[in-house]
Amino acid sequence: MLERTRTTERYARGLAAAVAAVAALVLAANAGPTKAVDPEPDHRTTTPVEAAVR
Repeated sequence: MLERTRTTERYARGLAAAVAAVAALVLAANAGPTKAVDPEPDHRTTTPVEAAVR
């Protein structure tokens, strides 16, 4: 037959599981894509100005 666990032991296990779950959620939230170093797109044209005017 299984032994009965103490109340403090159950609460300690629950607290440890909650801490592990929060740590996993924080790590998962910070594991997203990194920010671009240069977020500004290059606005220079690739065609010469003379060709665009015609």
